[in-house]
Amino acid sequence: MASTFLALLNSTINPCRRFSVLPHPRFERRRRTEVVLGSSMRLDFLDMAEDSGMFTVSQTIGSVLCCKCAPKTWTRAELESKKLLSFCIRRLKNLNKVRLVNAEFVWTEPHSKRIKVKLKVRKEVLNGAVLEQSYTVEYVVQDQMCETCSRAQANPNQWVAVVQLRQHVSHRRTFFYLEQLILKQDAAKSAIRVRQMDQGIDFFFNNRSHALKFVEFLGKYVPIRTRSDKQLISHDPKSNSYNYNYTFSVEISPICREDLICLPPKVAAGLGNPGPLVICNKVSSSISLLDPFTLRQSFLDADQYWRSNFKALMSSRQLVEYIVLDVEAISSEVNVGGSRCLLADAQIARVSDFGRNDTIFNVRTHLGHILNAGDYALGYDLCSTNSNDIELDKYKGLVLPEVILIKKSYEEKRQKKRGKPRAWKLRSLNMDVDTAAKGGGVSDEKMDSEYEQFLRDLEENPDLRFNLSLYRNKDYQASEVASVVDGEDPPSIPLDELLADLDISDGDDDEETIDLDSIRG
Repeated sequence: MASTFLALLNSTINPCRRFSVLPHPRFERRRRTEVVLGSSMRLDFLDMAEDSGMFTVSQTIGSVLCCKCAPKTWTRAELESKKLLSFCIRRLKNLNKVRLVNAEFVWTEPHSKRIKVKLKVRKEVLNGAVLEQSYTVEYVVQDQMCETCSRAQANPNQWVAVVQLRQHVSHRRTFFYLEQLILKQDAAKSAIRVRQMDQGIDFFFNNRSHALKFVEFLGKYVPIRTRSDKQLISHDPKSNSYNYNYTFSVEISPICREDLICLPPKVAAGLGNPGPLVICNKVSSSISLLDPFTLRQSFLDADQYWRSNFKALMSSRQLVEYIVLDVEAISSEVNVGGSRCLLADAQIARVSDFGRNDTIFNVRTHLGHILNAGDYALGYDLCSTNSNDIELDKYKGLVLPEVILIKKSYEEKRQKKRGKPRAWKLRSLNMDVDTAAKGGGVSDEKMDSEYEQFLRDLEENPDLRFNLSLYRNKDYQASEVASVVDGEDPPSIPLDELLADLDISDGDDDEETIDLDSIRG
């Protein structure tokens, strides 16, 4: 009866294996079979019957992908954890032909490369008789890595493809925004290295396809143009194989949000003759342009822009602060591209002129829905600025306005909260800083100032933080908030938009449970 059950059990666990029932204990033997699981580890199975050891197992081949090359199929498991037990059981083929009653680890030395799992299986045989047997499976672990991972381990600076992301402007606000998009979408998960450069960021990859996918991701969020090149590294004439290093040069449009633009005549004619002075109010895969005097909106995609390749007349670093003396609406409020606008005539004066002169400007603005007398606003001073823009000279007889207001200013209100932490925070990429960039004008003070301005933009513009992930700041204390009287606080981010900052610990394995019935398949 016992030999019949063993033969039945052997054919049930794996029909591809051949087992032999030996007639005498002195012929008892154990055969070790080696199984290579992909390129990441090698396990040696040692099947032993507890009572008699009367069958042997032939060689089988399984596969599991490398932890670095294929992270979606890799599982982190500690020794003697439930995840590791589940992983070991799933490596056994055709275990669903019997019922797995129990599975547990057998103690081995802490530094041993052997993992032993004791299994108890049960099956109904002739005439309703149920037989049960226990046996131990031994796994011998050998660490291995694939060729790509081995090269990275030997020299982390080795790369196959690099994406050089650049924008030729005087600030890094675009890169701060892209950094948050990359973190939320996990677009740089395949990058082996990220380096911060003077006017951009370099992303290094082990695979050309990963670099192409990253370039495609960038094109969905900013208007770019790309140029690729490759350099021969080595050549094997016997196998006719070539190794190249690929370089993808990606340039972002220098037109940024809040820039003042003078459209070239041909571009303006193609857009229905707006402006020609317009404001860039949004940048995505296309550039959104707003005429502040007529509230007409137009769009330029990446191809249209790079054909003309014009630059901004004035950028956000040239904004001047004004105080609003009076505002009078001249139309009703409208919705332009998801943002509210209202045309109004306003009387303003430069804040820097207080105590020096009584110069007052009468301007037309699209910010009539948020500006009131006594408020502060930021705008471009065209009456005291000498512009050498080529496109502006093409418009003969064009009368420039004295001031074009861009946005409301909350600087005075922010002074009351200076030095106090925010209720939210952002994550950042793990980037190496190029030492040459420090000498090229990227100072810590300038970087901090631009980052602070980026954080203020997120607070003031809900559309800007729509695609980003913001997290709660554990160090924030609600008691530190200043006055809560209406009008006293600058714009802030509502708490319901914040995400909890996850802290994943290794102790989560202890809370898992194993369903043996689901593992049998």
